[in-house]
Amino acid sequence: MNVVQAVLSGALIGGLYALMAIGLSVTWGVLRIINLVHFGLILISAYLTFQLATSWGVDPLLTLLVTVPAMFVAGAALQWLFDRLAVSEFNSLLVSFGLLIITIQVAANIWSADFQRMTASVNPYATASVSLGRLVFPVTTLVAFVLAGVVVLGAHLVLRRTFAGRALRAIAQDSAVAGAFGVDHRRLSLVLGGLVGATAALAGAVFALSNALTPETAYEWFGIVFAVVILGGVGEVTGTLAAGILVGVLSGVVAVVWSPATAPFVLFTAIILALLLRPRGLFAIGAVR
Repeated sequence: MNVVQAVLSGALIGGLYALMAIGLSVTWGVLRIINLVHFGLILISAYLTFQLATSWGVDPLLTLLVTVPAMFVAGAALQWLFDRLAVSEFNSLLVSFGLLIITIQVAANIWSADFQRMTASVNPYATASVSLGRLVFPVTTLVAFVLAGVVVLGAHLVLRRTFAGRALRAIAQDSAVAGAFGVDHRRLSLVLGGLVGATAALAGAVFALSNALTPETAYEWFGIVFAVVILGGVGEVTGTLAAGILVGVLSGVVAVVWSPATAPFVLFTAIILALLLRPRGLFAIGAVR
């Protein structure tokens, strides 16, 4: 029963991993930008959720009415900056890492480096759960999984069924040729950057529901999120969800069967094997790139 609980709980936690990774995967796959500051947007969104809920008594999920538009603007502004400076794929790694450090320092200056967590009085979701027989599922992981499913399904439909989606896929293949056929690369890039910022707001809010926050938390996300991006296939939105579930299940089962300390070892061993056997990712059949 413990293993079954670990599998199902890990799958639900994988929804959060996918929600954190999809923005990074899409910008990397479509715009050729390795946007590490995406972690900073998630962090700031989490802190804003904490601040609005704690200081103003706003329901943590309703804070999305503030954080989603704010991060949309921030994401679009970042993409405008990358575009104007003509940042290459490799240089984007360095530039965005510098911006991430600045973002983390700003968070530390505003909220301090101490652990911050919403209390149960302002965050009823932290202690709520759904039971199915002997299986128990925290509401926070259910919310994360549902949001991840909605975002992934929406992104998949947009990329495959709309003119804007086909234009973005054309940009991913060759932006110069796409421009020659009338595709407005800069405008679509701004919109995509904004939407990626909006997914960061969702991920930040969900993370704040069940976790303590420190500015350094952003660095802790690197391994898991990049694992999801690599295993899912860069630019593959449905693969991101599948990889998130796989990573969550693998980590959960190893933690129960073996020990929590060995979960990272097994996870990154799996990544190395995946890179050797499937360099484009385990789920990269229909990747944007």
